[in-house]
Amino acid sequence: MNERKFKILEAVGVIVIYLIATLLHFVYNLSGGSTLSILFGAVNESVWEHVKIFAVGYVVWSLIELLWVKPPFKKFVTAKTVSLYFLSLSIIVFFYTYNLFTEEPILIVDLISSFIFVALSQFISFKLTASDNEIADYFPVAILLLMTYFVMFFSFTVFPPKVDLFKDPVTGMYGIIEDYIDTGAVFLSKNA
Repeated sequence: MNERKFKILEAVGVIVIYLIATLLHFVYNLSGGSTLSILFGAVNESVWEHVKIFAVGYVVWSLIELLWVKPPFKKFVTAKTVSLYFLSLSIIVFFYTYNLFTEEPILIVDLISSFIFVALSQFISFKLTASDNEIADYFPVAILLLMTYFVMFFSFTVFPPKVDLFKDPVTGMYGIIEDYIDTGAVFLSKNA
């Protein structure tokens, strides 16, 4: 593995991952709710959906790195799994921690913090992959954790648990929100 090239790709990845996440934030509405956009884009404004779009960007960029640099496979997958969990948990924990002190989320804080967490995830990934440690020994655990993540990833958008992590703060609803959620209210008010 070319360590210098890998370091550059990890740094460039911070921007690319952020751009992919930004695109995925809007892809559901732009696509008219296509199945792929439901699985990979944000279907509402919940914290989970924001974590999801960053995770997708992270995985896409990781695959590009894997093909481009060809790092030691087991070590790379283990490092990326650790970093993916770090990224996801950091966004969630930070969001709920700072919201203890504010009345509502602050967009600029969310944007900057997510960028920082992407950068830290890439840094952790690089350090773990480039180090002399034997993290490849944890490859089976990493695969199990990765499979668990993807099961949650594909399930929780369609079948979200009824907890704040999955709740859209704009509508108060969970999961996929129809374009015309007030149609029923309009129908009822006409019949009243």
